Amino acid sequence: MFEKLKYDIDSIRERDPAARSRAEVLLLYSGLHAVLYHRAAHFLYQHDMKFLARMVSQHARFMTGVEIHPGAKIGKGLLIDHGAGVVIGETAVVGDNCTIYQGVTLGGTGKDVGKRHPTIGNNVMIGSGAKVLGPFTVGDNSKIAAGAVVLNEIPPDSTAVGVPARVISKKKSAPCKDTLDQVHIPDPVAQEICKLRAEIEALEKRINEMEK
Repeated sequence: MFEKLKYDIDSIRERDPAARSRAEVLLLYSGLHAVLYHRAAHFLYQHDMKFLARMVSQHARFMTGVEIHPGAKIGKGLLIDHGAGVVIGETAVVGDNCTIYQGVTLGGTGKDVGKRHPTIGNNVMIGSGAKVLGPFTVGDNSKIAAGAVVLNEIPPDSTAVGVPARVISKKKSAPCKDTLDQVHIPDPVAQEICKLRAEIEALEKRINEMEK
């Protein structure tokens, strides 16, 4: 238990430049507190003490602003940065060393039964306000841009943006590298405008040649 806690703290310090010490992370990081509450709630849930499990998770929601259903499976090294408004559903699975920003929902669409929530791979970054909805997988080392709405599977090593989200690049990177970088993500609208502009210029050139 203590080794896992140490791993979580060191993982957060590695990825959060604002974290100055282990003591600060342990005592003051609501995202870490939410994970610790969840481990207790998940233990109760697995031992068929579901009412007590929900009681613990609701207390955690009140204390941290993060709502994790006790049935969800959370890997080690999760960084819930800022945390407010994060919701993780009952059948969601989150892999190791993931980063989740404020306002993220790992939820369902209301159309599925059984497995209703997403499975998030290892080393995945999910930007603030993103919604990942449905029983599909987000592959390892992928990034979900802020505000994206993901409704379908995302392959490993991909970057997805937009509403609904679509994959705009596939590039393998080292785990945790540039995890906090949400700026250098291609803009799909700008890309489409550039494409249209190039097509218009090509058409104008053809028209000018025909007029001559």
